[in-house]
Amino acid sequence: MLSCPLDFRYGRAPAKRIFSESHKLELMLRVEAALAKAQADVRIIPKEAADEIARAAGSGRVTVEKVAKAEAKVKHDIMGLVQTLADACKGDAGKYIHLGATSNDIIDTATGLQLKEFLALLRDDLGEVCRVLAALAKAHRNTVMVGRTHGQHALPITFGLKIAVFLDEFMRHVWRLGQAETRLCVGKMMGAVGTGAGFGPKALKIQDAVMGELGLAAETGATQVVARDRYVELGSLLTMVSLTCERFALEIRNLQRTEIGEVEEAFGKDQVGSSTMAQKRNPITAENICGLGRVLRSNLHVFTDSSLLWHERDLSNSSAERFALPHACILADEVLAKTAKLAAGLRVRKDRMRSNLEMTRGLVMAEAVIVALVAKGMGRQEAHELVRKVSHSLPEGRHFVEGLWKSSKVRKLMKRKAIEAALDPAKYLGVAGKIVDEIVGRQAEWAKAAGKTA
Repeated sequence: MLSCPLDFRYGRAPAKRIFSESHKLELMLRVEAALAKAQADVRIIPKEAADEIARAAGSGRVTVEKVAKAEAKVKHDIMGLVQTLADACKGDAGKYIHLGATSNDIIDTATGLQLKEFLALLRDDLGEVCRVLAALAKAHRNTVMVGRTHGQHALPITFGLKIAVFLDEFMRHVWRLGQAETRLCVGKMMGAVGTGAGFGPKALKIQDAVMGELGLAAETGATQVVARDRYVELGSLLTMVSLTCERFALEIRNLQRTEIGEVEEAFGKDQVGSSTMAQKRNPITAENICGLGRVLRSNLHVFTDSSLLWHERDLSNSSAERFALPHACILADEVLAKTAKLAAGLRVRKDRMRSNLEMTRGLVMAEAVIVALVAKGMGRQEAHELVRKVSHSLPEGRHFVEGLWKSSKVRKLMKRKAIEAALDPAKYLGVAGKIVDEIVGRQAEWAKAAGKTA
């Protein structure tokens, strides 16, 4: 009976395949075969035995079911694998399997292979999010809207700039991923306490050969396990990615509130928003991103706590990591895919952006008036105090221009048309357009270098 939502509700097939039990077994068999080949190359075991081990490992005869049956008997997962692989070998080749190795030589190295596959998928996910956000930022480079601080109207910005800020953050995650890959895609083949004693004087050569065969870097200073700070780094990276996704989704949720209504996530023709309130068009994708992100990030403390092992290793990390590592990775893929979907289907309501800009009847342009008054010779502090008093005493329903025009100090320095010009949001956007162009341009350069369509 299925009980985990990843089994029936969340998670995409490519990510789930990487962390499936059958694929992990396939990778562990590759590691055992690579070890046998390396040992044969330095003449620790016969070449014929290594060839047979490789054949049996790839034969399909070592199955999850058979390994589970063997494990139930010996109460040890890797010994169950070793015995099942030995049974699949012809002749006496099976007696050389796993010689000098410890369980986590196989487990952690197979995990390194999983992470290599997953990080390639994560890079593609990030690339798709960046591509969609770049297109959105470019399309709305000049779409003026209210910028908000403390939940209040602040100054005008563009929707393109708002999106470009998120794009810039996602591109930093791409950079972080590139930096982290060399530290995350590692394996080890140094035996029970990290000395390599079971492999003899050629231990380092064997480890290098195994990792070279598998396309992984070697752990430089292993204990019984690959150093767990690497997994903490993975958890931290996925946490940061999920936070950016949730920040973006939270922004969409807020902008979709009935009182604001500046954007809407896509809503299908036959989609139902509520089982009772038939009018509802809820931002369920954005809300789902937020919820799943929280579950994803909860795994970070598992990675941190699992780095606290006794001496050269205890088993307290094993059961915890069996949950945390696949769950965090599968959810990261899911959250990124939904973020790209959310951005791609977004409906931008320029009419509501314009009406919200006008809601405060010009007050959102207070800073622009201060700047204009200073340009005419008034001191900055005096201008600030004048504008503060005018804005706070403005009768309800009156436009800011009327309050300013009542001030003799303002009239002395500025004509009414100049005041009205200062209150135009489209003329007070600073270098927002150039910032959008710069960020979108960098995304295009990265996409081109990565061989993708910008």
